[in-house]
Amino acid sequence: MSLPAAAPDRTALVTGASSGIGAEIARELARRGHGVTLVARSAAKLEALAAELGATGVRAEVIACDLTDRAARAGLPGAIEGRGLVVDVLVNNAGLSTLGAVAESDPEAEMDMVELDVVAVVDLCSRILPGMVARGRGAVLNVASTAAFQPLPGQAGYGAGKSFVLSYTQSLAGELKGTGVSATTLCPGPVDTGFGERAGFSKADAEDALPKIMWVPAGEVARAAVDGLDKGRLVVVPGAANRVAAAVAQVTPRTLLLPVLTKGHPAFKNR
Repeated sequence: MSLPAAAPDRTALVTGASSGIGAEIARELARRGHGVTLVARSAAKLEALAAELGATGVRAEVIACDLTDRAARAGLPGAIEGRGLVVDVLVNNAGLSTLGAVAESDPEAEMDMVELDVVAVVDLCSRILPGMVARGRGAVLNVASTAAFQPLPGQAGYGAGKSFVLSYTQSLAGELKGTGVSATTLCPGPVDTGFGERAGFSKADAEDALPKIMWVPAGEVARAAVDGLDKGRLVVVPGAANRVAAAVAQVTPRTLLLPVLTKGHPAFKNR
């Protein structure tokens, strides 16, 4: 199974496209001739990326949207249809993480994280997949993390959310067999995108916790993601070290794994 062919009335919807992996996936899709619809809260960053992609001759439009807002999110498919476009590729990339023990957490921040990392993925899939199935073509890429393969003390909600995305997308793939629509999960390891800093820990702390061999550039992650999507792969884990680490994490007893993960996490560095 391959990506649907690009066409003037078709678009690839990429959420969280203002920076990092999302922006690089948009660039990679554009390089392959796909028009893109860029979604995030930061209109200025999206406009800059749209101008960059438009200069290459590819159609790129911007929809500034806070994806934690259910009403705003529900309006996305209609806004795209209003531009005479159908979504043939859906990339659910937008996400955030909190940092620290659940017992010390801010409930509102935790709920915002779950809304973006989990609920928005389900919402957009539920709204957009019916059209794909009716047309007999389409591809969904849901971005999880190597955190999906293990518990993550210090980022408990984030790790659990990514486990949800992995399981959910694998189930979608089973449901979609024979429809002409594919579903792929991207599970990157550490990537230098500023994501950690926004969560509350420094790049230095992250590099102390995660060996250099595990870090993969955002552009390389995006290429692996779109290649995997084009080949109809179920799960894409960029980087050999990350694939090994994910496999080991899945078979290691939790009683052995949890103390190591807790001790090594930046959230508990000074405890």
